[in-house]
Amino acid sequence: MTIRKARSARESHGDKHQLEDDEQHGEDECLPDGPPMSPLTRSYFTSWAFFDHRIGKTTDTLASCLIDANDIIWMNPDQLEALKKMTESRMGIYEHKGTEDNHVRLRELVTDRDAICHVASGYRGKAGELWYVRLLPPLVPKFATYHVAFTTPYVLLGSTKKDWIDFLRRNMVGIKASSEALHWLLKFGPRMNYWNEFVLLAYHHHQADAIFLTGIPDLKATLPHA
Repeated sequence: MTIRKARSARESHGDKHQLEDDEQHGEDECLPDGPPMSPLTRSYFTSWAFFDHRIGKTTDTLASCLIDANDIIWMNPDQLEALKKMTESRMGIYEHKGTEDNHVRLRELVTDRDAICHVASGYRGKAGELWYVRLLPPLVPKFATYHVAFTTPYVLLGSTKKDWIDFLRRNMVGIKASSEALHWLLKFGPRMNYWNEFVLLAYHHHQADAIFLTGIPDLKATLPHA
């Protein structure tokens, strides 16, 4: 047991430095302060760094490590449950299906799952738009049944719903966790900075409550800054 703990400590120490190096490099490269400095917003980049960025060669993220260490950290039950839901979240590509009172209905491509959403940035958009955004599920469903669009919406221009479904399907092929291929593709990408790079290369313009992108990630000719 002592040997195992010592080995684990050494591996964790090395992974910690790898995590710091990866995230510092990502921050230096991407300058995630939002437009006009960068199309990567703080809400987007921080969510990626905490919930999606895998540490070293493991499948651990910073948030999952905090959850595992809760016997030391002592988050209260509500904090722990919120962190678990945020850890399970990911960016997704959704079709805008119209508004309902103060909320927006989004339908995810491929899965066809619907979500009634509060959009934190205040952007309402219009039916037919495609959004790249992170949704958080209701934290306390008995009080609020809507999801929260946690990041500023990236509105996808210049490509059709079919173009994006075709992209998702061809890039889901070969992912080992085939039953969760869409989740893995959108959460982790084929490589570490895949989705960060897409946002940088696809930037078109912005306004206070939304950022507009154009192009398809694996079709270089469609990306304005490739």
